Amino acid sequence: MKTQDQIYDIAIIGSGAAGMMAALRGVLNNDKVLMLGGSPKDKKRSRAQWVSRVENMPGYTIYKKGIQDPNKETLSFIQSSPFSENLTFHKNVGAEDISKEEDGLFTVKASDGEVFKSRFVVLATGVMDTQPEIEGSIRTIFPYANVQTVDYCIRCDGHHVLGKETAIIGHNESAAWIAILLHERYAPPHITVLTDGKNPEYSDKVKELLELYKIEVKTGGLDGVRGDKKSGKLEGFVMCDGTIHPVDFAFISLGMIVYNKLAENLKAETDERGFVTTDAKGQSTIEGLYVAGDLRANTKKQIYTAWDTAVDALDDINAKLRSYKREELLRIKKENV
Repeated sequence: MKTQDQIYDIAIIGSGAAGMMAALRGVLNNDKVLMLGGSPKDKKRSRAQWVSRVENMPGYTIYKKGIQDPNKETLSFIQSSPFSENLTFHKNVGAEDISKEEDGLFTVKASDGEVFKSRFVVLATGVMDTQPEIEGSIRTIFPYANVQTVDYCIRCDGHHVLGKETAIIGHNESAAWIAILLHERYAPPHITVLTDGKNPEYSDKVKELLELYKIEVKTGGLDGVRGDKKSGKLEGFVMCDGTIHPVDFAFISLGMIVYNKLAENLKAETDERGFVTTDAKGQSTIEGLYVAGDLRANTKKQIYTAWDTAVDALDDINAKLRSYKREELLRIKKENV
């Protein structure tokens, strides 16, 4: 294990939309930033890995990988800018653990065995959507999820259901509400909720709306996906009774896996779903530990909100760093008088 001598102003864990914006803002604020981009295992579990074309943000439809491609451009800009020395970027390295020492500094133990010290930490480790197990594996859905014929976010991709046979995979009431919202916005030919063998418990209001909008609920199990894996064209789902339910487009509503291990190790407060609670600027209940992006509680899980939370956090950190340095200079001046 090798401990670095340098003390960074800020250590950023994660290099998705929130992490990259945090790095950009920190670097341009002229602070010394360490960014751990995540191990290969971390990257496979990240939303950034799987998000393809982004259509709900102006100017983003040009990218084939809607988070990764613009992030690469941002990193190239930083590394070629006059502020390049402000960023130390470890591309395929994640954080195994973070602790806070008695002197107030954070110790970050990296996945490659190195140890770093920083005054502040920004967690941008994010979340991952829970996948359905079909044919005994979550991988069955990936060929279709990767090209957005199966999606997760109605704010990002709800418009795709226009004129299409649509299914929602999920057994909780939120899945039913997604079906209701999509009907009210886009009125696709048919919407079906597929509970994959679970018996849903709906409120009377939801039952009434499902009936009003003729949204069918199928409680049979899913036993396969019908479609073209190469193109990602979805044709339907194979039910356990052998029937085929035809579908052009599907949403998955099974909840999220929240990557909060590092925050929990520090005993930061989380809400009932595991998201880390913060103040208005993104600081958690642990002084100096900030959260940006999807990991933060009570935020939209969008690229633009990830950016906003990152900017708030980094500007607040910069204000504290400047205040500390300012007071130190004033103290030294007084001592020398």
